[in-house]
Amino acid sequence: MRRRILRATVSALAVAVVLLGIPLGIAAVELVRNDALSDLDLRTATAARALEVRYSAGETITEDVLDSYVSDVAGAPAYIYVSLPDGTVLTAGEEPRPAFSDSHVTDDGLVVVMYVPWWDVFWSAARFVVLVIGAGLVAVAAGIATAIWQANRLTAPLVYLAASAEQLGTGQVRPQLEKSGIEEIDQVAEELERSADRMAARLATERQFAADASHQLRTPLTALNMRLEEIGALSDSDEVREEVDKSLEQVERLVGVVDELLGRSRQALGSGTELVALEEIFQQQREEWMPAFSAAGRDLVIHRTDATVFATPGGLAQVLATLIENSLHHGGGTTTVSARESGANHATVVEVRDEGDGVPEELAPRIFEREVTSGRGTGLGLALARDLVSADGGRLELAQRVPAAFAVFLQGVPEMVDLDSVIPHGQTVNPRHRR
Repeated sequence: MRRRILRATVSALAVAVVLLGIPLGIAAVELVRNDALSDLDLRTATAARALEVRYSAGETITEDVLDSYVSDVAGAPAYIYVSLPDGTVLTAGEEPRPAFSDSHVTDDGLVVVMYVPWWDVFWSAARFVVLVIGAGLVAVAAGIATAIWQANRLTAPLVYLAASAEQLGTGQVRPQLEKSGIEEIDQVAEELERSADRMAARLATERQFAADASHQLRTPLTALNMRLEEIGALSDSDEVREEVDKSLEQVERLVGVVDELLGRSRQALGSGTELVALEEIFQQQREEWMPAFSAAGRDLVIHRTDATVFATPGGLAQVLATLIENSLHHGGGTTTVSARESGANHATVVEVRDEGDGVPEELAPRIFEREVTSGRGTGLGLALARDLVSADGGRLELAQRVPAAFAVFLQGVPEMVDLDSVIPHGQTVNPRHRR
């Protein structure tokens, strides 16, 4: 939207400048030309009357007299031609080519012709044209500045709404947004706040239900487990003890299933996704993997970054650790980890690449499938990493087969967003250890 507003404004300004500037430039050139010709006509008529008076008084007209009518000053006549009634022809100055000329014939038959260099008139007109072009450029610059201000004013509230929706989708506390002054956007923000209140109430109810279910299920299962252990301790029959052991295994399995289901429920209802500073994740990976690479005689280069993304800190740390470990065991040469911005949506791409032989061609299409491995692993690491990235709304891809390069696409934060205003309650959380 911001780019569209800028393009539309610049296009309108360009059309206005062209439609107004060209006629204005032509009018300026014509005005300068007409002024030059009028001045030349006035000078010619004045010279003709003065020379006629001299000739009528019987004075001798010489070329020295004519020199006073010509000059090297820009815009002044540079050449004069005089034909006296007796046929005498006198000139002064140097005839320019090309030139504008004007003639005047007196009642006594004296002819005076004056010439002005064409280039003098041209440069005078050119100065006006440059002035028009300069004024047009100033108008375009002012229009662009106004368009940028207006575009930021219109798009910033929308970006804030997007950040608010992201926080709402992850179950976090609703950010407080100030009124933008744009009625339509403020209506959307108000509706988003009402939706956040309703969702917060529902999430609170679900969390309470999960806590109650955890307590209610754990108590009878614990009692059942203790009762079975007591039965096994009091019985002398091997068959009874065997059945008790099997029953205890089933109870323990049921407890594990309950814990897993409740854990998934809490994770779905919780707010795992948050603003994460990538440099903190990178620093943790440096501390964890530098010794291992040094022991293997290889280099690990993790470039510094100031990018901030929406992700689960622990999950993102585990994904990077999986990719780095995979490069350590299956790659070769220097392993490089870097982050860069990608696309107009301000996505952040984290790349992990090495200088090894790469991924086998027959394995590349199925590299992220479970239990697919080259024979030196379980085949679960990359599949789990891809699931973790997908859970945060990103994606994990094999960007290059030889040498191997994996790319993690994460949702970034646009530079124009003021995080303190969008998420005043939020804070950057130190990444948790992947284990």
